[in-house]
Amino acid sequence: QVQLLESGGGLVQAGGSLRLSCAASGRTFSSYAMGWFRQAPGKEREFVAAISWSGDSTYSADSVKDRFTSSRDNAKNTVYLQMNSLAPEDTAVYYCAASRTYGSPYYREYLYWGQGTQVTVSS
Repeated sequence: QVQLLESGGGLVQAGGSLRLSCAASGRTFSSYAMGWFRQAPGKEREFVAAISWSGDSTYSADSVKDRFTSSRDNAKNTVYLQMNSLAPEDTAVYYCAASRTYGSPYYREYLYWGQGTQVTVSS
């Protein structure tokens, strides 16, 4: 089992940057591909980005491509989401999640979830 804890959210002005972190417990972190999702009030949970077990491959949703980048440090059991050029429509609770499958945009394929961290972008 893997426990996940996100951090790094906050309030930022449009055009600014944030880096989210997701710390994982357990010795099997490197055996999981990781994903990032977000959920805005009144909206469904939305896939944002994914990263493979080793970190060699990443995949982002079209809505954040070229602005958001995933990375991971398996030695630290941590995955990151670097978010640049933030816009008000990026405001949401951001979640990290662990999956046996790399790159899936479907939240049901993720086995473990963090509690989420709020990102608010002001205009």
